[in-house]
Amino acid sequence: QVQLVESGGGLVQAGGSLRLSCAASGTTSSLYFMGWYRQAPGKQRELVATFISGGSTNYADSVKGRFTISRDIAKNSVYLQMNSLKPEDTAVYYCSARPQVIGRTYWGQGTQVTVSS
Repeated sequence: QVQLVESGGGLVQAGGSLRLSCAASGTTSSLYFMGWYRQAPGKQRELVATFISGGSTNYADSVKGRFTISRDIAKNSVYLQMNSLKPEDTAVYYCSARPQVIGRTYWGQGTQVTVSS
């Protein structure tokens, strides 16, 4: 059973920066997949950025050039550096992880990011 704990959310003005962190526990193996998703009020959860073991990353078009995902494989942690934040980035951000290529996906409890205009 993998547990994910996010931190780093908060309130920031437009143009500002935040760094989200997610630490995984409950496994001693390196996780195949870790990533970030977000859900704004009244909207579906959407992919923000993902990092697959081996170094492959993927970003939503809306955050390319502003957000950077990184991982500490040894610590089974993933980070999301968010720069040039916009009000439309306001959402609950969820950490996600999958131990194997195929199998169960785990989710964190979410952390609120609010960007004021």
